[in-house]
Amino acid sequence: MIGGLACFLGFRLSYGKSQGGMTPLIAVVSTLGITLSISVLIISLSVMNGFERELNQRILSVVPHGEIELINQDCTTWRSLLSKIEKVPGVAAAAPYIQFTGLIQKGSKVLTLQIKGVDSRLESHVSAISSYLQGCAWKNFSPNKHQILVGQGVVNSLSLKVGDWITMVIPNSHTGYQILQPKYVRLQLVGILKLNGMLDHSLAYIPIEDAQKLLCIGSHVTGIAIKAQNPFEADLLVRQVGQVSASYVYLRSWISTYGYMYHDIQMIRTMIYLSIVLVMGIACFNIVSTLVIAVKDKRRQIAILRTLGANDSLIQSIFIWYGLLLGGVLGSLVGVIIGGLIALKLTSIVEIIEKLTGCEFLSGDVYFIDFLPSEVKLCDICIILVTSILLSLLASWYPARQASRLHPAQALSLQ
Repeated sequence: MIGGLACFLGFRLSYGKSQGGMTPLIAVVSTLGITLSISVLIISLSVMNGFERELNQRILSVVPHGEIELINQDCTTWRSLLSKIEKVPGVAAAAPYIQFTGLIQKGSKVLTLQIKGVDSRLESHVSAISSYLQGCAWKNFSPNKHQILVGQGVVNSLSLKVGDWITMVIPNSHTGYQILQPKYVRLQLVGILKLNGMLDHSLAYIPIEDAQKLLCIGSHVTGIAIKAQNPFEADLLVRQVGQVSASYVYLRSWISTYGYMYHDIQMIRTMIYLSIVLVMGIACFNIVSTLVIAVKDKRRQIAILRTLGANDSLIQSIFIWYGLLLGGVLGSLVGVIIGGLIALKLTSIVEIIEKLTGCEFLSGDVYFIDFLPSEVKLCDICIILVTSILLSLLASWYPARQASRLHPAQALSLQ
């Protein structure tokens, strides 16, 4: 009963009719500070969650988790090695590939790209590239048809469309000091890769058999791509695969090439949380000044409650509830609602701002995505709410304790 009475009186103190003075103004400023801090924190963490989601879904679904590059291996060796790799614990799938640098030319425009020769049947086991292609482009992707797949960024740069014929220039092999004329190959664009990021500007795919013929390497391949069951154990996995190969190979994992993105996301998430929690703490500790002034303004009411039999615990509970309702409840709930609504529609909001201002926030040829992602997680909201309530409780404790020590005679003598 005492707890309910303290909550009721704290509610009346927080949201009852104001008698003027500085208390209402300071209370509003404190509440707005908490609301703004929580909104910014939810939006910031949602953006970091969005970047992590896109990294997992776009980069890790297309880029091999691990790669081993063969040194002087013939056809029989790499085929037998492929079956050995697939039996290594932790390896979900493996597929051969050929990778080289080439020039893509359309009219007077030329781009340098990483050309990757893949087996469409095996590549589907290690990569989700087919899900980023429209129509039946991947299903119809086959050798001896002079086909090529390029990213949306390349299409935009060269003003291409599906069905266009483009010229690929390949550096020719040379012996000794002899310089040979590069090869020119005509290829038809049969599909457009849409990853909405930097991979769209740097990658192109051709069938692995066509790549072997163009490079005159027979049945050799550049390396074997590996898909790990747990991508974050890729470093350890490629070492195990290297031991299985029992030959000279180059080992590489996605952590060495794209791992910095994941680490940066985690570091920025931690820095954002710490900085915004500090700002939230400052806003919450404004409750201290609000309650100190409130205790001074409510001395007469405290004295009346004392004469009616209110003990120290009840007086202290009233002002603790006052601080919680002022910041921990009102400010936190409003901040969660505002921050959550903005975070849910953040991608659309940023797109509208980009169209209105003509300014592109994230460029696809620089960043791994060209839009601002957002993902709201319930656990983040719960942590933020609990943190806000704890800070509000901590800030309310000292003024509430001072109020409980105020005696009726002292309070009335100061009126």
